[in-house]
Amino acid sequence: MFSLEKRGKVYILTFVGDDDEYRFNPATFDAIFDALRQVEQSPDAAALVTTNSGKYFSNGLDMRWIAENPDELFDIAVEKLEKMFAAFMRLTIPTVAAIRGDALASAFMLVLAHDYRFMTQVCCDLYMYELDHGLYIPDSILAMSRSKLQPAALRVVVLGASKLNAQMALETGILDGVLEDSERTLEAAVKEAEKLAARGWSREIYGRLRLAAFPGVVEALDTHVPYRLLASFKV
Repeated sequence: MFSLEKRGKVYILTFVGDDDEYRFNPATFDAIFDALRQVEQSPDAAALVTTNSGKYFSNGLDMRWIAENPDELFDIAVEKLEKMFAAFMRLTIPTVAAIRGDALASAFMLVLAHDYRFMTQVCCDLYMYELDHGLYIPDSILAMSRSKLQPAALRVVVLGASKLNAQMALETGILDGVLEDSERTLEAAVKEAEKLAARGWSREIYGRLRLAAFPGVVEALDTHVPYRLLASFKV
């Protein structure tokens, strides 16, 4: 499901397994929260890289799980997503996403929760498909998207439900780098993480500065409003 590797002062969290497992459900949420606790509690942790080993960075929410009881499970899933994004935003170390596969819907938002983002040139898209699937994006999660996306990009991503390839994402300011292949993408992300880790910054100050740089985001994520389906959705 996930692996957590330590290279010096850099932790690497990797989504592993069959591509269909790269979805957010109770088991994967718990695994992510556990990994983030391990990283945050490590006294010498200085940066985190999040990546994937297969076709997808993540497929987003596990719609097959939610389809068992949409009215109840969507609300549970949204609250878990809010807690997950807040946990990444609260980490007291720099975070780098190495996107080596498609990042869809809430996975795209997870990418945005990171401080830096690198992506493979081919075979990867960033796509918030909620509008195409008849889903409303909660205000709390939109607050994070607004804080990380330029206005023009926000319109394209949220109101246009557009699929962005690596070059498009780079041009809209979402990415910090585009690499030729999967291996180079991870290398670039780890190199950036190592460079940041070497600065020896105070973790407490870094964490406080991130929250101040994106004011109100974590507070919005912490204030869960029950999610209500506004239309039918497509699994």
